[in-house]
This record gives sequence, C-alpha cells and structure tokens, in this order.
Amino acid sequence: MTTASPCEPASADDIVAAAEIARGAGRLGIDTEFMSEGRYRALLCLVQIAVEDPRGGDGAGGPRILLIDALTDVDISPLAALLCDPAVEIVLHAGRQDVAILRRAWSTAPNNIFDTQLAAGFAGASAQAGYGNLLGQVLGERVGKTASYTRWDARPLTAEQLGYAAEDVAHLLGLADELQRRLQTSGRLGWAREECRRLESATDERDPETVWERLPRVGQLDPQARAVARELGAWRERTASAADRPVGSILADPALVELAKRKPATIAALEQIRGLHPGTIKRRGPAILEAIGRGRDAPPIARDEARARSDPSDAPLIALAEALLRARALEAGLAYELIASRAELELIVGAGRRREPEPDVRPLRGWRAELVGDDLRDVLGGRATLSLGPGRRLELTPRA
Repeated sequence: MTTASPCEPASADDIVAAAEIARGAGRLGIDTEFMSEGRYRALLCLVQIAVEDPRGGDGAGGPRILLIDALTDVDISPLAALLCDPAVEIVLHAGRQDVAILRRAWSTAPNNIFDTQLAAGFAGASAQAGYGNLLGQVLGERVGKTASYTRWDARPLTAEQLGYAAEDVAHLLGLADELQRRLQTSGRLGWAREECRRLESATDERDPETVWERLPRVGQLDPQARAVARELGAWRERTASAADRPVGSILADPALVELAKRKPATIAALEQIRGLHPGTIKRRGPAILEAIGRGRDAPPIARDEARARSDPSDAPLIALAEALLRARALEAGLAYELIASRAELELIVGAGRRREPEPDVRPLRGWRAELVGDDLRDVLGGRATLSLGPGRRLELTPRA
C-alpha cells in the first residue's frame, strides 16, 4: 500500500492489512472503475480503497491507498465483510452504482454509507456536484481526469490509470471530514445521513416481470398489448442476462413496443415490423413469436385510468407547491433536487384532487416533512396560504 501512485495492484496480505486498519479507524473510502459497454451488467475492474493510518504510506500521516484488481481471484473477503459492518463508515462519492456493483460482485451489503455528493447538497452545493469540482470548492484540491474513459478491463493497467485511480480516493476522507464539519455546524448532518441510507438498497438487478413498465410509449398500449409487452420484456431481459449483452442489442425498445401493438403471429409478419432486423428475425424469431403468444393468452393488463388521466387544474397547484419547496430549499441552503421532483408533486396534487390517500413520496417523509412536507400538506389542504413578505420572501400563514 502507498499514498502516492501505486505501481501495482494489492496482494491478499495488503487487503488483510487494510481491513484491519479500517476496522480500527471505523471507516474507509472506496471508489470503483468498471466497464458497462457491450454488457448486460457492468464489469467490476478495479476497486480503490483509502484507509486512515496514523503512520501513513510514507510516514507523513496521510491515508493509505489500496488498488484491488477485480479481474483476478485475489481474496477480497476481509473488505467485503467490512462493507457490511455497521461499525465502519463507508465513504463514497456519487456511490449508487458503486454500491450496486459491489453488492453483486462481492456478495456484500454495504451500509453506514456517507456519500460526499449527496452530503454536498445539504451544505449548499449542487446535489450533482462532480468529485473534481467539489474537491476544488471544499478543499482547494485539484485532480486530473486523464484516464477516466480508458479501458479498465485491459491488462496490464498503465501507470497513468493506476495513478488516476489512486488520486480518485486520495482526498475522499478529507472531503468527508470537511463536509461533516460543515453539516454538524448547520444542524444538517442527520438529514444527510438519513439520505445516504437510501443508497444501502442500491442494486443493478432488474425484475424481468416489471421492466416493460419503463418502455417508451407503453402507456399508449391497449390492455392486451400491455400483456404482450410484459412477456416480450421479460424474454428480452432473460436473454440479455444469459448472453451478457445489452438489452437493446437483443431487441430495441421501439421494435418491442411495435411488436406488442401489432402482435404478429408468423415470421412473415415479423418481417413487416420496422426496426426488427433480418438477423434478429433469423436468430430469435421463434422465441419472439412464443413470447407474443404467451402475451396474447395472458390476462389483459388494464390501465390505471384514474392515475393516467391528467387534469389542467393540477398545474397551478403544482406550481404553488414547487414555489414553496424552492423557497424552503433556498432558506435552508439545500439543493432543491434533494427535496422533490416534479413527478412527486404531480402525484401529491393528483391524489388530493381524487380524494385519495396521500402517496408515499419523499417530500412527505423524514427530514423533508420536517422541512417542508407538513407545510405543503397545509397549503394544498387549504389550511394555510402563501404570500409575499418582507424581502420578497414567501411567507406561510395559517388560515383562521
């Protein structure tokens, strides 16, 4: 292990030593390099670890950095066990995909996560701040990005790649320290940690039976076509998984939706579908027809007409809710995107119009309810009004 530019990946002994240091310190920093192009699931290629060692890699008290070649059979079990130890804090930046990949590749369940990108949104920065920009803003440090789009699955890795990978975690723990200090001062550290806990469930596994719901224009399909789309989507997902290929290389989304709409029953009819290439028909035509047949024979999937139907009267209330949320975000020094999305506000307003129970959405739970959710309920329920107060600030006034 080293604090500078590692020239070779870590050994099993290095991994054991790093795990011991991290357990003693109660935390570690982690980042990954992976390749997703041309695959169904991203291939984990390299894992970078930073641990706090009072001796440092060079005796100066800096973090020790460990580079683990994920394409070898080196024993990573000491670190995999550490990631799911609630007594050890796991520091990442924009770590949702890292968590998902490590969960699958290392058979672990990361918890006690502190994500510096998420945390930055509670400290006045953008909730999508890049690592390099955030380091510059918070610590005045600069990192290079010369190797970010190189082939991480090629071996041997170059000195440039290894140096870049090490630099990506060299300041990660220091960044977390400063963000936690600022959040402690502002009283927002608990909110940030609550938000980071949402990452613990991150996964890159997809349910073949529900992937069809995210297809483009699927809402335009009739109930029987929706059942066909479900069968085609499930078949495509399982086929792509077995071949380790992107789902779009098996069958493109527009072609899948068109197949569900037209429900062809013969190879000749498949040939009339735009976007369905002759090679696909030759190789996968019978399987496609079988999936369509299962969909035709399956019970229709009815649209949820009440939820699908929009109403022009919702627009002013959505704008009112958004104004309240933006005002509270500015007052609290938070990134607005941390609080709610427009889609969530549409669900809240739509449920109110239909006199349905409120939806289970972020703005009405946890720290968001404390910040703005309860007031949002009062405004949309007619129990409070918004007005322009001194300094052009929005003020909430309870109705008598």
